[in-house]
Amino acid sequence: MRITCPICGERDRREFYYQGAAVALDRPAPDAGPQAWDDYVHLRDNPAGRTCDLWFHEMGCGAWIVVERDTVTHEVYSTELAEKAAR
Repeated sequence: MRITCPICGERDRREFYYQGAAVALDRPAPDAGPQAWDDYVHLRDNPAGRTCDLWFHEMGCGAWIVVERDTVTHEVYSTELAEKAAR
């Protein structure tokens, strides 16, 4: 899979570190029970198809990048710097 870094250009995915889904997780209240915290720490969706993920360009410029891609075909639809995507 090739990922286009907005700063460095197209690179092999091995230059990047996958962080996970580019959406905020609903953090449980501090006094939530153990099951709520266990779910928060360990359970994540694993969708097949189009997703938006957060990647770190570890072996390059050090930018955080939001990658819109398909988890089945590995097609990358778009990339943008995370700081711009958050606005």
